[in-house]
Amino acid sequence: MSYQSPYREFIFEHYNFDKTNRLLTFEYSFDGTIRFYERVQFDTSSSYDEALFEKVALLAFVVAGISYYKCYPTKTVRFEGHDVTPAQADFFSSVYRNGLSQFVYENGLMPEDIAQFTATTNEPSGALPYGGKGIIALQSGGKDSLLLASLLQEKGIDFTPWYLSQVANHPAVLDSLPGTLVTPYRHIDRDTLLSEQAKGALNGHVPVTFITLSYALIDAVLRGKNTVLAAIGREGEEPHAYIGDYPVMHQWSKTWAAENLYADYIRRFISPDIHVGSPLRGYSELKIAQLFVEHAWVKYGQSFSSCNVANYKQGHDNARLTWCGNCPKCANSFLLFAPFVAKDELVKVFAKDLFADVTLTETFKGLLGVDGIMKPFECVGETDELRLAYHLAIQNGHARLSFDVPESDYDKDRISDVQPWAAQMIQ
Repeated sequence: MSYQSPYREFIFEHYNFDKTNRLLTFEYSFDGTIRFYERVQFDTSSSYDEALFEKVALLAFVVAGISYYKCYPTKTVRFEGHDVTPAQADFFSSVYRNGLSQFVYENGLMPEDIAQFTATTNEPSGALPYGGKGIIALQSGGKDSLLLASLLQEKGIDFTPWYLSQVANHPAVLDSLPGTLVTPYRHIDRDTLLSEQAKGALNGHVPVTFITLSYALIDAVLRGKNTVLAAIGREGEEPHAYIGDYPVMHQWSKTWAAENLYADYIRRFISPDIHVGSPLRGYSELKIAQLFVEHAWVKYGQSFSSCNVANYKQGHDNARLTWCGNCPKCANSFLLFAPFVAKDELVKVFAKDLFADVTLTETFKGLLGVDGIMKPFECVGETDELRLAYHLAIQNGHARLSFDVPESDYDKDRISDVQPWAAQMIQ
């Protein structure tokens, strides 16, 4: 049965940028009643291209709105004071429908319950020329972003490390990166979200990668830079489930198709002189783990973490990154590094041997595609990739799991498609 929202429409009310304080505020509502306010504090004081800023602000305004739209997904959305063309409307519809697939699945909705954006103008909204130069590189404290930073350093490429914070501090490991770390602060309207959830509002996963990229793009324009680098390998492509022919993805916005869609929007509606993408896109997650061990383990092996439970929950103090050792992301990371890191050293990093922890048996079965256990909703490797990782780990001296794991002919060294400008940076 189709979901019936208690509201008629979700409204993109307006956004405002306080130039003096560099505070960006987004306002949304359902039927003009329940209102949400998201604020992002930037810290740059340089002059900037104001016409271009309006274009990137609109992109972030719509993409960030998904965090509030999901409370009571309406079939209709409306813009108050902003126009979008048919092509822009198609882009936003794709972001909402594809980016909310896990949310749809876990809340028992149907794909058609998610709004289809409607154009408000047929006037062209063309891209602008831009003379900015310089690189912003997104950082999290995880293996991918620290590897990217290490490879850029080895190539002698200057970049500004960038971390979107939701708390007063940031992972201390990022202080070891070159240059001055930039840490804009994102204030999600958590109080209103929690209040509405107590009244029955829905909750679930959103395409956070697109949200983060959009805020980084704003900061790039404010700083006069023209390139935003993500650190995303060949991941997210394997659906966790299907609703009819609608693929259910944990992080659709990390896929190659999504990167191309986002880059195309920037070329058409913002500026062809701005580049956003991932130089790591051509590498498998297993290859990225190998490269991390080769290029970054000595420096970061004891201080990085990719565990969301221990570090990256909203409002969580993550100055010191750790591993919980109990979640799918930890199990996935243990699998990826086990072929390349000796058992004793890896056990020291995770504070235990995850292969020997019987409480993780079902988690590993889901990751390795055994006994029909569903793959966990997390940013994890492909099933065949993780099977290969497991068998390479056994060859590297790690203990076996308590169940048999099928062999795999996965090619961890295969190079996938990458945006040409991005590939040149690290190859």
